[in-house]
Amino acid sequence: MTWQYEITGIEGNAILFDTNIFEYDWHETGEYVSVTDPLYHQSCRFPIYVVYINDELHKFAAGEFSNNVWGFYLPKY
Repeated sequence: MTWQYEITGIEGNAILFDTNIFEYDWHETGEYVSVTDPLYHQSCRFPIYVVYINDELHKFAAGEFSNNVWGFYLPKY
């Protein structure tokens, strides 16, 4: 499994899984993943989260690239 960059969004407004991901409660898994910022190519260590949307469990990694600018990554098998 690898982690693939999906989107960058501003805090409070980022569409992931066809919805604004900030409208849901994220639950940390206690795991972390190393990813690369797609713009500046810097290595980042982001926590892995799970979230329930319409009774479906989704897994993603997310963190702030800069103040209020979030990057989201999805697992790819």
